[in-house]
Amino acid sequence: MASKYVLVYNDITTRIQSGMYPAGSRLPAENLLIREYGVSRDTLRKALAMLEQDGYIQKARGREALVLDRDKVVFPVSGLTSFQELAVAEGYQTKTHVVLLESVRGCRELMKALDLSREDEAWRLYRVREIEGERVILDKDFLNRRYVPELTEADCADSLYRYLEKDLGLKIGCAQKEITACRPSEEDRRYLDLGKNDIMIVVSSYVYLESGALFQHTESRHRWDRFRFVDFARRSRM
Repeated sequence: MASKYVLVYNDITTRIQSGMYPAGSRLPAENLLIREYGVSRDTLRKALAMLEQDGYIQKARGREALVLDRDKVVFPVSGLTSFQELAVAEGYQTKTHVVLLESVRGCRELMKALDLSREDEAWRLYRVREIEGERVILDKDFLNRRYVPELTEADCADSLYRYLEKDLGLKIGCAQKEITACRPSEEDRRYLDLGKNDIMIVVSSYVYLESGALFQHTESRHRWDRFRFVDFARRSRM
């Protein structure tokens, strides 16, 4: 027989999924849930911790837990997870459309983004990401051709990082990321299904090889209503 906290967890998830506790609402107070389920406070809090870990709720000190929108894609801010890896892990039906792939030289935008000289060449790659039938991400990638000499649409439509790591043997080390919000650009409106959405969440990344070389700059533009950006933080010892 399952532990009591697992039974409580299962029942509350059923209520959330059925709409009894809709996204944006709050769960009943802990004392009410303890009486309803006939469990101890520790048992209830174990169940609530599982619900928070699985993205169903967000707990706050002194307030009832907030029910989260599970239809939003969880996008990990820390770590270097590709779109394909995320899609497989979360079980989404996705498509990638390569809308631009070209080699350029002497472009000020790319020279600044990748610290290139006028003679250096770089790939400019635009991909539209479709999730469950909606085009919701525009990925704009710029890659130094010194490290990525050849690139095809087939490589880009599949998993770019798998190609870079497996076929080219690149050792990807780390990335510096910045998250901002802005109004949609003309490119956003041209490529994405925005509807009435008028805010884009932009994740700008500078990606380095293990050698320390900057080889990629990515501007990933997301429709704000389809994603939750999450991270894990640990308090440092002062």
